[in-house]
Amino acid sequence: MSTPTTTSPTTKVPDHPRPNVRWPKSWLRWTVAVALSAPLAAAMVVTLWSIALVSGSLAHGPSPELLTVVGAGLGPVRLGHWWFPLSSMLWCGGLPSYLATTFLIIAVVPAVERRVGNLRALALLVAVQIIGVIAGLGLTALIAVEGGSWGRQVVGSVAVGPAGAVFGLTLAASAAFSTLWKRRLRVVLLVGLAMLALYSGLLSDLLRLGTGVVGLGAGAWIWRGHREARQHYTKPEVRVLVALIVAASAIGPLIAAFAHTRVGPLSLLRFVFASPPPDPGTVAQICTDALMARDCAHLQALLRLNGVGPAFMSAMPVLLLLAAAQGLRLGRRAAWYAAVGLNLALTALGVVLAVATATSPRRERLMIGPGHHLNTWVLFVLPLLQPVLIVVLLLLARGQFRVRAPSGTYRAWAGRVVYTLLAVSTLYVAGSLLLSDDYQPVPHLTDVLTDLPTRFLPPGYLGANDPIFLPIHPVTTLLYEWTGVAFWAVLAAGALSTFARTPPLVPESETQVRQLLSAGGSSLSYPVTWSGNSYWFTDDRTAAIAYRVIGGVAITTGDPIGDHDSHQRAVHGFISYCQDHSWTPCLYAVGGDVAAHATALGWRTVQVAEEAVLTLGDLAFTGKRWQNVRTAFNNARKLGIDAEWCRFSEAPAVITDQVRVISQEWMASKGVPEMEFTLGRIAELADNEVKLLIAVDHDRTVHAVTSWLPVRRHGELIGYTLDFMRRRPEAFNGIMEFLIASAARDCQTDGMKILSLSGAPLARFDRGEPPARLQRVLDLLAAVLEPIYGFKSLLAFKARFNPSYEPLFLAYRDPVALPKIGRAITRAYLPHLTLMQAVELTPQLISSYLSKRRAATAQRESDKQP
Repeated sequence: MSTPTTTSPTTKVPDHPRPNVRWPKSWLRWTVAVALSAPLAAAMVVTLWSIALVSGSLAHGPSPELLTVVGAGLGPVRLGHWWFPLSSMLWCGGLPSYLATTFLIIAVVPAVERRVGNLRALALLVAVQIIGVIAGLGLTALIAVEGGSWGRQVVGSVAVGPAGAVFGLTLAASAAFSTLWKRRLRVVLLVGLAMLALYSGLLSDLLRLGTGVVGLGAGAWIWRGHREARQHYTKPEVRVLVALIVAASAIGPLIAAFAHTRVGPLSLLRFVFASPPPDPGTVAQICTDALMARDCAHLQALLRLNGVGPAFMSAMPVLLLLAAAQGLRLGRRAAWYAAVGLNLALTALGVVLAVATATSPRRERLMIGPGHHLNTWVLFVLPLLQPVLIVVLLLLARGQFRVRAPSGTYRAWAGRVVYTLLAVSTLYVAGSLLLSDDYQPVPHLTDVLTDLPTRFLPPGYLGANDPIFLPIHPVTTLLYEWTGVAFWAVLAAGALSTFARTPPLVPESETQVRQLLSAGGSSLSYPVTWSGNSYWFTDDRTAAIAYRVIGGVAITTGDPIGDHDSHQRAVHGFISYCQDHSWTPCLYAVGGDVAAHATALGWRTVQVAEEAVLTLGDLAFTGKRWQNVRTAFNNARKLGIDAEWCRFSEAPAVITDQVRVISQEWMASKGVPEMEFTLGRIAELADNEVKLLIAVDHDRTVHAVTSWLPVRRHGELIGYTLDFMRRRPEAFNGIMEFLIASAARDCQTDGMKILSLSGAPLARFDRGEPPARLQRVLDLLAAVLEPIYGFKSLLAFKARFNPSYEPLFLAYRDPVALPKIGRAITRAYLPHLTLMQAVELTPQLISSYLSKRRAATAQRESDKQP
């Protein structure tokens, strides 16, 4: 793609027409428009808040008397309140619940309405609420029959809230979504609902699970005749699913540890993953019993360690598992070993916990709480079951995690971990001995060394072992509580960084890449030879794709190169290769053929640039439409300026030095870093295949310069592509027209077929088609960046040569990945853009864009006046 230049037009060329966006004149009008586009969501929000205000339930939920009448539960069933399945969805438990539910409705329901229709969405909402609440109460009744504290808690509970109905509606409508979104919604929602039911176990959690399952079944039945062809899970999808389950297994116990209510069947695992602090009231009550003096002292010590540092240490197993889950999402083999090892260790700790709890009645009362009497077999099984199942899942999916880090990565990581361990241990021992008077009792060297290993264990894992000494000063408290946190933080952060390391790429021969490029490629394929690209080849080496991995996104440098018949196979293979490495494939700046093939694969495309191409066969600069070009030739002749071809590597220093100066002046006028990736710079001019066409006078003063990249088909040179464009500020208007027209004339004389004026990023030729939503976003981005980079002005400038236009596309599979893809492309073009430059540039761009809009609006208003 060619770099924009500061060419001053000889005649005014209108910009591309902007998308016809009608902005609302008031917030009221905007609100009405939104409500009309999603009437069910609007009605739900208005009804929910109106009833809350009228009934006085907004702050703390419905009163106990009202809750008994409108809520859902086994109690209302016995009272014969047949209306509770519907009435329970009209209230929430308090202001936080109202806010969260409103956000959920606004985020989810409008999308469902657009997909399935307003009336069908309403019918589904009511149906899944009624049947789902009944199903949830049936599950509650079964739990009550089993007995135990969980059964007693849910039997006497009453729940309200429409969140379950929204989840059920979403799961039902997921059957009408695309395969990717269907799987994503179902996995996330079902894992989340099951996690809350198993770890929290409240009646509301059970009812949400019931409505979710009913919604899933209802959607599968309603859309049973619209099933898509069965598609196997891709490697990234399997990895995300496994990582999500591992993350849920870590977050669930954390929820149980710090929630006020923890009655779910897996809530006991909070003692394995994270130890919640003891309740001060319970400790005070225990300390009144002289027979429990030792327990009192132990619990008082735990209370004294109830700070930020111990809280982090208590949650450390959760954080380590979450780090392993991130590695699993990226397909890392090391993360797989870490997840298996952590779950096996948690299984062993579960055995210790279960044995200790089952054999000590007094400890059971202290750890589990009053009234929580569990059978011995349950105490053994529950702490073991989840980690064992996670290990089984990881073993079954072992083949999906084969991505390895570059050689030496984990040796370096292990070295940093050992160094950190020695450093923090030395600091703790030396600091504690120097500040021994700030501990109680005063420790000796043997005491500090004995206590050192316990600094690296969560407080809950120390069992009934009382601390040897405790800090009584802020400095010693920092040493005592944060030594282990510092070590585990370095270990976890280092592990995450190793998971993000890109696997080593095998260097390929530049000669082979150039041979494939000569055999076949688009007119914009020559940048594949530039530095910074990696290459993927088909098995028979007949085609290749150049790409760059940035932030986990593999961005292609245009179309495949090589045998045209192998291009589709190359696209398939490259996508599979990216999935193996957990990269997000992004087919960037590809032509219509590749874009059409990606669409056939179920991908989405959006135009990101427009290429202008001149056909040289019958080109003649005659007629009115070539007036600007003829004027440019005449001006150059009057000023004694000629167009000369040369190569940068062979040109004399008097020429190359001027080219460098012109480029530096041009960049200084922009105030932003030079763009790279598919846009050539001075560094790319040194290629012997690249030719320069310069505008030079009799004094050998260079007024402007352009570079031209070769285009070959089957080994034959068929044309050139414009890349680098720079001009002196004082050069005459039309000098770029002079150079480009001279290149076209000379190439035509030499028997060339085409001359590509390259692509204009974020600009497009108006073909009269209504732009899609993402296209409108890119149009807006182009308008904002126009004052700096002038993409649309560049396309308007190329229009003077009456070219044909070829759209260039971005093809992507997952819309959720678009922000990540956008960041990667930005970093590819502007790798040296600093945060400070971006911060300084943003207000300038926005201000310029708004000023331009106001001026355009004022002009339209002025044109309307008689």
